[in-house]
Formats: sequence, C-alpha cells, structure tokens
Amino acid sequence: MGSNPFSGDGRSAAHAEVTLDSIADAILSCDNAGNVTYLNSAAEAMTGWACSEAKGRPVGDVLQIVNGSTREPLRRNPLLLALERGKPVALAANSVLLRRDGSEVAIEDSTAPIHGRDGHIIGAVIVLHDVSEVRANALRLSHLASHDFLTDLPNPVLLRDRISQEIVLADRRDKQLAVIFIDVDGFKPVNDLLGHAVGDELLRSVALRLRGAVRNSDIVSRNGGDEFVVLLSDIVHAEDAAVSAKKIIAAIAAPHEVLGRKLHVTASAGIAVYPIHGASAEALLGSADVAMYQAKGSGGNGYRFFTQAGPGARSAA
Repeated sequence: MGSNPFSGDGRSAAHAEVTLDSIADAILSCDNAGNVTYLNSAAEAMTGWACSEAKGRPVGDVLQIVNGSTREPLRRNPLLLALERGKPVALAANSVLLRRDGSEVAIEDSTAPIHGRDGHIIGAVIVLHDVSEVRANALRLSHLASHDFLTDLPNPVLLRDRISQEIVLADRRDKQLAVIFIDVDGFKPVNDLLGHAVGDELLRSVALRLRGAVRNSDIVSRNGGDEFVVLLSDIVHAEDAAVSAKKIIAAIAAPHEVLGRKLHVTASAGIAVYPIHGASAEALLGSADVAMYQAKGSGGNGYRFFTQAGPGARSAA
C-alpha cells in the first residue's frame, strides 16, 4: 500500500489510510503532474492495480475509462480535467472503467482538485462507485417493459416504435416495408382442452418458429394471446412479403413437440405494405389485422394482402 496522499504526521496519516481502506468506494489520487499517488483497497480491487505498482504512473495508465455505448475513450481523464479546471468534475453518464485484466465495471464518480495549505492545487482525487448491478437491473426492467413476458418477443409498444422508425428509413431510401399480422388457427381448443401450461409452451414454440422463418433484421412481436406481428424491413417488392408469409405459415404448420405431445396448428396471416396500405404504424397494423381476419374467415392456413375490395384469401401452398 502506498503512502497516504494527504498531509499530516505519521499517526494521522496512518489513521487516514485505515479510514480510506474501510470505505467501499474506490479512491484514487494523483499529484499535480497527473501521476498516481494513492489507491485505497477498493480502488486496487476495482482497477486491478496494486497501489505499489500504480504509484508514479500516469493516471491514464491506471484509470482507463470509456463510453459504455460508443466504446470511445474519454477525451480527458477526469483527474486531469479537475487539475486543469481547478474545480470538481463528474463523468458522463454510462461511463465504464476498463480494469487491468480487460474486464469492465460500470461506474459513477466524483472528482475534485486537492488544495494545499497555501491554496495551490497539489493534486486531484477521484471517488468511483461501482454501479454495474444498478445498471444491469435498470436494463432488465427496461427489457421487461418492452418485451412480452412469455415469449421474450418485443411487445406492441416496442413494435409500434420500430415500425415508425422503419417508416422514416423507408422514406429516406425509397423502399417499402411490410407488416404481417398472424393468428394461430386452432390454438383455443388446445388451450382449453390441454390447459394453459400446454398453451403457453405452444406459444413459445410458435415464437421460435417465427424467429427462424424471417431475417435477423426483421422484428417478430407478440401482440397478445395467440396473435403475433412480423415487421419486414426494407423489402423491394410487395410480393417479398408473400414469400415471407408462406415461410411463416409452413413453419407454424409443422408439428410442435410440447410437453411430450405432438400438436398441430396452422396460421392465418394478413399483410399490409407501406406506403400502399397505410402511412403510419397504426394504419399498417390496422390494415394487416383486417387482412388477417379475412384470411381466417376464408378457412385459415393462408395469407391475404389488405384490400378495400376484399378478394379471396390465398392459400399457403
């Protein structure tokens, strides 16, 4: 352990060092040249640097901080910034400390210059708080708020947001996009006769089939009950949506192994294409929903494009 960075006689310095080591937050200080003078035990654990190794090194060697989203290093180390400005500074939100072994710690900080008895700046000190668990919990809550609890698919709120974003991109690129509204034919009898546990597992199986039937760039969402919605981004021709609808219907029609049972269901799908069938997320979803019910009313196991006139449904074949 290095010497205490703060002034005082031997007894007071030793007492201060013991006190600092009892603090759960990481404390690191540097001199006015920007070289490390002290790390408490928490700082050693957080950074991966022993105080004896870090002492005398530039703070940038020991305290490497990046933006958690962009992965870009900070333009100025907060300790050096505090030295330059002569006043306290704080890290930007979503800052991440890169430990000596390459692992990461989400952090918040408080950094301030250290003034000597004559008032001149003799160094700077930073207090780092590990907020990894707090941020992880926040991310989990955010995920739960935007995803279906049963299938972990995006929920209707997130889907509408994504459709709106894709509409903006489609306008910029002069492309189309499509929304496919899907209802599982025959789900209610399965749920009623075999129970909700079987029904829930069947819905999870359908969700997996849907994910496997579309591109990684496409969005699969659960609308509620046995209804799902697929957002096909960046399609060239409206007929591309029909190709995807056929794949989806075929995937759902294959037998589902659910809790030791082999279950058979089919799907009805309605297709709405932007900008032909609607200029907003709500309009597209409404048109696709109407088309789905038209397909279902014609016997199911097929797809239908939205039309005002309402021609016959197309089979999945």
